[in-house]
Amino acid sequence: MPEGDVVMRIAADGRVIEWSARAQEAFGWSPQEAAASSLGALMRHIGTADTSSALPAALGPVTVRPVLSDALMVWEVRASAADSPSGRDLAVLRALFTHSPVDLHILDEDLRIIRVNDDARGSHHPAGSLLGGVFPGAFGLAAPDVEATAARRVLETGEPALRRVVRSTPDPGSSRRRIYSISYVRLEDEGGEVLGLVASALDVTDSERAIQRLRVLEEVRRRVGGLLEVMAVCQELADAVVPAFTGIVVVEVIEDVVRGEDPPLAPVDRHVPLRRAAFRGQVSAHPVGEARRLPEGTPFSRVLSDLRPRLVPIERDSLWLSADPARAEAIRESAAHSLIVAPLTVRGQALGVVSFYRHMDEEPFDEDDIALTSDVCAHAALCIENARRYTRERTISATLKRRLLPQRPTTPSTVDIAHLHIPGPGGGGAWFDVIELAGARTALILGDVAGRGLVTATTMGQLRTVIHSLAALDLEPDELMARLGDTAARLAAERASLPLGDPLNQEPLTASCLIAVYDAVNQMCTVVRAGLAEPYVVLTNGNSMLMPVPAGPVLAGADHAPFPATTFPLPADSMLAVSNEGLLETSAQLRSLLDAGADRPLDDVCDTVAYAMRDRNEREMMLLLARTKALPADRVLTLPLPAEPQAASMAREASRAQLEAWNIDEEVAFTTQLIVSELVSNAVRYGAPPIRLRLILDKRLTVEVGDTANSAPHLKHARTIDEDGRGLFIVASIADDWGTRYVPDGKTVWAQLLADTTSTDLQRLGGARERSR
Repeated sequence: MPEGDVVMRIAADGRVIEWSARAQEAFGWSPQEAAASSLGALMRHIGTADTSSALPAALGPVTVRPVLSDALMVWEVRASAADSPSGRDLAVLRALFTHSPVDLHILDEDLRIIRVNDDARGSHHPAGSLLGGVFPGAFGLAAPDVEATAARRVLETGEPALRRVVRSTPDPGSSRRRIYSISYVRLEDEGGEVLGLVASALDVTDSERAIQRLRVLEEVRRRVGGLLEVMAVCQELADAVVPAFTGIVVVEVIEDVVRGEDPPLAPVDRHVPLRRAAFRGQVSAHPVGEARRLPEGTPFSRVLSDLRPRLVPIERDSLWLSADPARAEAIRESAAHSLIVAPLTVRGQALGVVSFYRHMDEEPFDEDDIALTSDVCAHAALCIENARRYTRERTISATLKRRLLPQRPTTPSTVDIAHLHIPGPGGGGAWFDVIELAGARTALILGDVAGRGLVTATTMGQLRTVIHSLAALDLEPDELMARLGDTAARLAAERASLPLGDPLNQEPLTASCLIAVYDAVNQMCTVVRAGLAEPYVVLTNGNSMLMPVPAGPVLAGADHAPFPATTFPLPADSMLAVSNEGLLETSAQLRSLLDAGADRPLDDVCDTVAYAMRDRNEREMMLLLARTKALPADRVLTLPLPAEPQAASMAREASRAQLEAWNIDEEVAFTTQLIVSELVSNAVRYGAPPIRLRLILDKRLTVEVGDTANSAPHLKHARTIDEDGRGLFIVASIADDWGTRYVPDGKTVWAQLLADTTSTDLQRLGGARERSR
């Protein structure tokens, strides 16, 4: 029978005024028979033997209650639902309310406790003492007003509030607080009338603290180790544990570790200084960054001796406080009362020590917290060790790179040079070179190897050595770049052929480079670039531009296209700027600074750029500036010569006159004339007209003889009986340097002498003449 069906109604005088089919089935009376009878007759009928046993099964559970019907009080008998409390249900409720580990409280509409389960133990108060009290306050919850508001909301809306995690006030005689899972459910009668609340409370202190520890450890693992700098990693650790786990933390790291040196084995010598790497809290005993020795006889020095974490109570009369007065004062001012000291250690090596303090109304640490700090410090130690290794490698690579870069850059007389180098984090592979070439020419080179670290620095050194060797061959800029690209490709192939387990196999090699050769005689500049941005030129007339130089492929890349060269006029006092990282293309501010510095010293311009770009140090930046100069016309002699035997004598006469005009020392002049004679004679004999002689006086005296033949001159070692073949041998013996430069319309053979050539050269010359007789 559905819940709420009326079985019968009986008037106050005992008359049956309503009789249902269910009642007829249970008692065997028709409605007419029941209406003619009374309650007494019904009870006598129930008492007969043939109906009493069938009554419970036929009628089932019923409820009887008084109701008003037409202003008269009648008794109404209704059938209960199938799931209405039976004897078994009531037994279950009785057992639950008597022995449940969950504290059950029946609250009235004013939130007063009117019943408590017999075995309540979560509140740590006798059940009897709770009766009559208002639940949130009587139960000892830390925020009673908040909980009262939540409970009243359940009374008003009927929507349960389940599993509210709530802290309690400190336990009596202790500063520890308990944590409860509180739930509120509204009580209603069958008619929907609100009777009160059931408030359940489950002590979840241990589980919540375990979850909190896991959250702290997860947060440390998530936040610590993102940076590769020891001090930064320590600060990440401090930020991760405060305030989630502790109110104050101090991270102190051995000084050698901060510098990237190997950490010492435990026990750590008492003279080893530690640097305060990070601090979060109220009062710091020492400033962050200060290095000092830890006093003996303290928990901190003991931890560095045996690498064992310690839970240390802080009391006013603790002996170790007197060993470190500054720290003791900071502890007192911070009202710290509990301390865990844990080591930072890897493989038995000590990296430092971490001090966790709880202060004021924070709960003191317990033994479970020691296990957490050990896990936290183990992860932090690995991250600090990674940062230390990175610092060491970065220091080594930076030192190596400084040694590989020009220690004292060449200062040619035809250009003024200045450079700006802003190292990025972890270093990089940017480099520059200034190489003086024969014929008052200067090569300006800027390169950048992709990557960072030792491998990048050594690759940069290899490419720089190669380019110096190739520049000595006096190659044209495009051919010089092509040969450099071939070398880079071979280096990349060597990496690719290494075993797969070799870390170098996983680091691809790519590099960028720009070569600019400035000729101070004709004031022309030839540029070829591989990957780097276009050069920026500021002319004397105030105009400035990015020179449209076609881009070649990066070195050791997949593209094997040629490197096109561009030649353009570059008047004296013009500024040429080249850089890596596309700075000149992307930074209008940089270009405007270069425009404004057209007539300022280049070093001042570099300083101004450095000031303006102080915040852009996420990558390594290199800027090379050159201000051109013209070689005065009176320092150059150009003489066309016929392809006849008398060309040698004509060249000697012209050179003698020019050397006298330049006030060249007689011994140097004689040597120069001999070189002129030998080179012109070779050009007449083996070259092709037209033939040209050029003398250039700069820091060195240069002799150039050009012709249109493409045949290469070779140095021969003539035998005693040979009548010729000694020309280049003589030149190589008496000149400081010599070489051949190929141009589109032929070649130029050149030789150079220092203006202060000594008598040693004449002695070599005399020996050469003796061998030629």
